[in-house]
Amino acid sequence: MAKKRRRKKKIKLWKFGLFVLLLIAGFFGTIRLISSIGSHSVVSESDTPKTTSVNREKFIKEIAPHAVELSQAYGVMPSIIIGQAVLESNFGQSELAAKYNNLFGIKAYGDVPKIKLDTKEYVDDEWITIKGEFRVYGSWRESLDSHTQLFVNGVDWNPQLYRGVFTATNFEEAAEAIQEAGYATDPTYAEKLIAVIKQYHLNSYDLNQ
Repeated sequence: MAKKRRRKKKIKLWKFGLFVLLLIAGFFGTIRLISSIGSHSVVSESDTPKTTSVNREKFIKEIAPHAVELSQAYGVMPSIIIGQAVLESNFGQSELAAKYNNLFGIKAYGDVPKIKLDTKEYVDDEWITIKGEFRVYGSWRESLDSHTQLFVNGVDWNPQLYRGVFTATNFEEAAEAIQEAGYATDPTYAEKLIAVIKQYHLNSYDLNQ
């Protein structure tokens, strides 16, 4: 009887140890999953500096007045303009924004100032890194103008490509229209843009038009 009890005790200890190991493995697996969410950007920036709340507020305040001006002139919501600038440029601190004044990851076509950089694209259900040619601007203001003109004029093969941005009644609808138009390959682009607008209350600029 004593041997059987010891054997049962060993089996219980072995099961308990296995349970603990599975629990630990599950914990670290969850941590890895959480850390991967939102890790993909339109432009790959391996050395992008971290932003502080002060830097974020300063960036938003710097571009907001012109975003409102563009909205009043053309009808694109300020929250969309500012939100995309935040999302695409990491508050103006990405390499493309800091060195080349491109706040929106706008690609270069034809005979225009351009720079070739690594970019992440979502193709066939996976993220790949490729070389892309991006516009180079003289200032952030020029980048803001170009972004709005893209929405206004569309592209050569479809001048009405971004029409949904202007017919939208709120920023959520406008964000969905931008994704449907194919502005970015990220399948969660609209979701991320809406989250940025909500987090930094950028829709308050829509109310002040």
